[in-house]
Formats: sequence, C-alpha cells, structure tokens
Amino acid sequence: MPDALTRATCEQLLYEMDLNGVTQTTIVSASIDGNHDNLGYVAEACAAHPDRFQMFAELDCAWADTYHSPDSADRLRELADTYLLAGFAHYLKERNDGWLRSDEADAVFALAQERGLIVSVGATPTWQADLRSLASRYPSVPVLCQALGLVPEAGGTGSRECSEVLASADVPNIFLKVCGLHYCAQRAWDYPWPGVVALLSTMFDAYGASRLCWGSDFPASTRYCTFRQSLEVVRTHCGFMDAEDLHLVLGGTLQSLLAEQRRRREHVPADRPPRGIA
Repeated sequence: MPDALTRATCEQLLYEMDLNGVTQTTIVSASIDGNHDNLGYVAEACAAHPDRFQMFAELDCAWADTYHSPDSADRLRELADTYLLAGFAHYLKERNDGWLRSDEADAVFALAQERGLIVSVGATPTWQADLRSLASRYPSVPVLCQALGLVPEAGGTGSRECSEVLASADVPNIFLKVCGLHYCAQRAWDYPWPGVVALLSTMFDAYGASRLCWGSDFPASTRYCTFRQSLEVVRTHCGFMDAEDLHLVLGGTLQSLLAEQRRRREHVPADRPPRGIA
C-alpha cells in the first residue's frame, strides 16, 4: 500500500472514519509485506479505541509459513486466549487443496462456534462448494466472504464463478463482504466499477441486504480509490438498494452479527481467561 508509514496507520483510519461518518470498524490484521507486528499493533489500537475498533486476527493465511499445516485450531485457541477477538480471517490460495474438507478445518470451525467468533474468508469461487458444506455443519458460525467471493467481472452474472457464489446464498450463515470491488474488476482503477456493481446487484437479489456487509478495504484499497469512494460506490451507485437496505449493508448487518457473537462469547467460558493486550 502507498506510503504505509503515514497513510496506513490506525490514526489515518480514524481520520477517514470521522471524515465520512463511520462510527465503528472491524480491523482485519495481516502480517504481510514486512508488517510482521500487525497483530500487536492492531490489538493496541483496539485497546486504545474500544468504542471505534474491533479486531479480527489472521489465522494461517496464504502468506504464512503455517498455511494449512497441522494444529490450526490450537493456533486459533492461542489467538483467542491472547486477544479480544471479534473473529478471525483466513485467506486461501487460488488453488483449492481440499483443506476446507479436512479435519483441521472442522476443528477450526468447531472452536469458532465454541468461542463465538466470526470467520472472514478470502477465497476464489473454486472454494465455495467446500465452504457451503463446512458452514452448513456450523450454522451458528457467521462466515463472511471477502470481496463478493472474488467473482471476476469478466465472466458476468452468468459465469460459473458467479453461480458458485450465488449457490452459497442457500446457506443462511454465509455472508458477502461488499468491499475491495477492485479485486473483481477487469480494470482495478475503473471506479465506480459498473460491471462489478452489476454483479453485486445479482448477489443482492440472492442474499438480501441482511447478508451483505460493506467494508472499505482500507488501506490496501487506496491504490485504486479513496476511502470515500469505497463508501460511495454503495451509497451512491447501487440504485437497487433503498434506504433500509443501505442501513443494513452499511453497518446494520455486521453490527447485528457482532452483537450476537458477543452474547455467545459471554455465555461460553474460555479455556483460559484472556491475557496480555486483552
């Protein structure tokens, strides 16, 4: 991301939030591209601004040495014991290696259910069938799919990739993140990405506003758009959403998920009390 030392900070995020009327956000930490202390950095920001930030920790993401190695659930348990987490993120490589069908993935979702954690998944459509199967076994675990499930604009709404993501609408606990639309676009800089908005319209019909969650993808998105543009692509350019829909997509849906999972965490005792930054 550009100018990471000044423009990719939590202080800059707070500035953008205040400027654009965003009251709260979840931050997905990512120890990538020399950013190896990101977990601790985000945890400190969340502790300093508990009314503004909530934290998703990364777990065995595609860039990590632990990607799809044994004991993922143990690593998630350690993260949940160390930090005050709203959820965790798992970014998958493009090729489906079958991990979501493994006992390892099953154990991770079982722990997410036990701890009341939301799961954020970055995955291409090739993973959707396996994700449907796994999510169906854990109906109380909300699963957020990054960037509309990474359906490429090029194939349009009739593509096999789009059909895979639309099929996941049949699983009630699978949600779509309306963020990072440039990842789906043929030309990442082609704001407001009309072809991707057309895909979003089709997904809106399948999922409904109550299963769509806007996100800025800040600061990575600043290579292609401003924070304000990441918001206005939904608020201004999605004419198929009415005011009630926008209320849900621009915060209401995620707010409800966070509140429900918080209630679950309060009623399910952890193996150990949170420590450290928590």
